[in-house]
Amino acid sequence: MSVNNNITFFIPDFENNQKSPFIFGGIKAGFPSPAADFDEAKISLDHVLVKNHEATFYAKASGTSMIGAGIDDGDIMVIDRGLEPTNNKIAVCYIDGEFTVKRIKIEQNAVYLVPENEAFLPIKVTEENNLIIWGIVTYVIKSV
Repeated sequence: MSVNNNITFFIPDFENNQKSPFIFGGIKAGFPSPAADFDEAKISLDHVLVKNHEATFYAKASGTSMIGAGIDDGDIMVIDRGLEPTNNKIAVCYIDGEFTVKRIKIEQNAVYLVPENEAFLPIKVTEENNLIIWGIVTYVIKSV
């Protein structure tokens, strides 16, 4: 685990995968069926959520700039550094010495880092900025 500018990064532990029970048939969010059988197996979330094991890490979201994209303060993001940063992807970016998570918007002559909350303004990336796309957010893990 490492910490940088209010973002905590967690590296997946692939050597010690803990498998948890997984119900294949799904759990209804409506009225339960008393006759429903549970087809249970074991599952490792790292195997389900991580496609590129060498380039994937987790980070905790801090703030509310991406609530419109379903990323809330305290959520855990699964981030793949091996994916190409393309238009409309949500990325963890390192711009001018600070980490942020934003949607990448590529226009004809400009690149923007766009928040998903109207209380925040887009960041227009210029030649004066030092931008590194750290990775692409592939999943968000929420607590309830």
